Amino acid sequence: MSAGFPLVLAPVASLALLTVALRPRTVDTTAPRRLAVIRATLAVGAFAVLTVEILGALRLLTAPAFAVAWLLFLAASAVAAVRRRRADAGAGRDAATIPGAALTGFWRTADRGERLLAGTVGGLLLVGLLVALLAAPNNFDSQTYHLPKVERWVAQGDLSFWATAIHRQVTIPPGAEYLLLHLRLFTGGDALYNLVQWAAGLVCLLAVARVTAQLGGGRRAQLLTVFVLASTPMVALQSTSTQTDLVCAAWVACAATLALDGLRRQAGAGDLLALGAATGMTALTKTNGLLAVGPLLVLWGIGQLRQAYPDRPGPRLRRPVATTARTVGASVLILLVAVVVVGPFLSRSYVEFGHPLGPDRLRESVPMERHDPASVLVNALRIGHTALDTPLTPVREVTAEAIIAVAGLVGVDPQDRAITFGQEIFPEPSWYPDEDRVSFPLAGALGLVGAVVALRRPVRISPDTAGALRGYALVVVVAVLLHTAMIKWQPWGNRLLLYALAVSVPLAGLWLESVFRRSSRPAASVEGGRGDGPADPRGPAGGGGRRPVAATLAVTVLATCALAGVLAVSYGFPRRLVGTGSVLTTSEWESRFLRRPQWAQEYRWAADAVRAADARRIGLSQRNDDWEHPWWLLLRDAGGGSPELLALQSVLPDRPAADPASVDAIVCTGSRALCADLLPPGWRLEFRSYVGYALPAAR
Repeated sequence: MSAGFPLVLAPVASLALLTVALRPRTVDTTAPRRLAVIRATLAVGAFAVLTVEILGALRLLTAPAFAVAWLLFLAASAVAAVRRRRADAGAGRDAATIPGAALTGFWRTADRGERLLAGTVGGLLLVGLLVALLAAPNNFDSQTYHLPKVERWVAQGDLSFWATAIHRQVTIPPGAEYLLLHLRLFTGGDALYNLVQWAAGLVCLLAVARVTAQLGGGRRAQLLTVFVLASTPMVALQSTSTQTDLVCAAWVACAATLALDGLRRQAGAGDLLALGAATGMTALTKTNGLLAVGPLLVLWGIGQLRQAYPDRPGPRLRRPVATTARTVGASVLILLVAVVVVGPFLSRSYVEFGHPLGPDRLRESVPMERHDPASVLVNALRIGHTALDTPLTPVREVTAEAIIAVAGLVGVDPQDRAITFGQEIFPEPSWYPDEDRVSFPLAGALGLVGAVVALRRPVRISPDTAGALRGYALVVVVAVLLHTAMIKWQPWGNRLLLYALAVSVPLAGLWLESVFRRSSRPAASVEGGRGDGPADPRGPAGGGGRRPVAATLAVTVLATCALAGVLAVSYGFPRRLVGTGSVLTTSEWESRFLRRPQWAQEYRWAADAVRAADARRIGLSQRNDDWEHPWWLLLRDAGGGSPELLALQSVLPDRPAADPASVDAIVCTGSRALCADLLPPGWRLEFRSYVGYALPAAR
């Protein structure tokens, strides 16, 4: 165990202290404890990012430097918490409720259904935490570029770009990997990496629960919202992964709840800093999340401008002008904070590639290259088909054929490369619980229904906040439409939609709660009934008999959601609790290769040969989608230090590849021919099915 392992607790302790220090001061704040946690999370996240950027610029990406930074931040957090408690005591304000007491109070007052919802969510979180702690990182993309970039930063001590055959190591935004870097330096390995996404999932649940409360949902609606999201297989599986989509969803959900605060009151400096941090963290993690954050900021701006027109007219005739100026200034501040967070990475990309969003190959691979209405329609239909896929093969085939027929009618090739990622072919089954592609038909359908009802009849869902509800639903719809107009269809596209799913589930929770509320309401008391005459047999929804049916259907859907969540954490791939490949029975090394078990021994075989030759400078021969991370683990020196790995192919024009003659050994993945072409005279090559190595004849 690394000597810095205890420092992992510094961010956790700082978060707890800042939750005390950043509690809202206004007494009418919705869910103040959750807001405090969200503010503290954004503060800790922004500090983690800026620490990496500053120390990276100073070439100090080392464990001692990070330890000093976190200890100073922890001390500042403690001072802020103490000062806040003293200020509250001096003002006669009550201290925050102890979390344990709040949980006890909830359990005492909750009914059976609420306890069942909360217990299921708690169980899913605990099982997910267990899997996250036991499982070694084994996500495919993480083996290729997420985790190798962390190792490269540690090896070189800064954030400068490097020669590589895998462009995603340097072109994809690194926000989530910045968080992993802290764990890498403190622990010396990747044992705790999965906890970043697990924590992101927890933040997501807190944020969407608060969004539901802001939109008028009571405790049951909030529990339903959290239940729907937590039981979604994509969320359950990603919460134990080193993928980055759940981190992005967490920042977007934070932005959503902060934006809704702006509909009720003028934003203070703290609100603006938090919104700016959420925007910047989203951009630095996955830029597709901005498709939701952008509309959310527009909604926030409209809410701020409405402050100029209070319900009661007053004598301040210049208030509209002042409020408009204040809103513009606040918007600029939000963008400036976001730029502080994401700007350094964008500037490095601009210097390296001539564009802040990276090279042409990145900007043309995922974004849509056609935006005519017919192409967008076909893309939206394909994305919807994949997102809502079910195990029912006949349904999948019929709907796919219908979409292909529609594409033919509007004159669009459904496999057009301008609207389809890579060489992928639509349709592709996505119902299986795999972290990279699993669909979410239940949560997605509930979100769509909730959005439609919120737009058409928001009063039926939340009478007191109908305007805010309709505005929020419109934001969700706009975000989904922007996604389908700007992101190409791909078999792995469901995980790219995770941020949109997260912000849509409050609408699902509110709608479900309204169904249960109407079904349990006595017929004589509905919508204007006095209770002293015969009830309208149609009820509020047009039929009293239909209300129990709707409630029964809703219960069935929730039970199916619970089953899907349990199956995901139990049998999901590539980290499962039971069955073949279980985290309880599979060795750490084998679990890393569950997607490609035939490679596990080949990597060890090649690494053992290179280590036996006492090679120091080791060349890498690989292609864009090959696994690099195992080499960083196997070729460390005896003290655990990073190996000197040098790319023998480079896709960066200004970063030439290393000369094969300058290295002591070569390790190869993917292509024997590619590796053989690099060999200096007199070298011998050994190659198995996927992995090989080459050494000079003298070795």
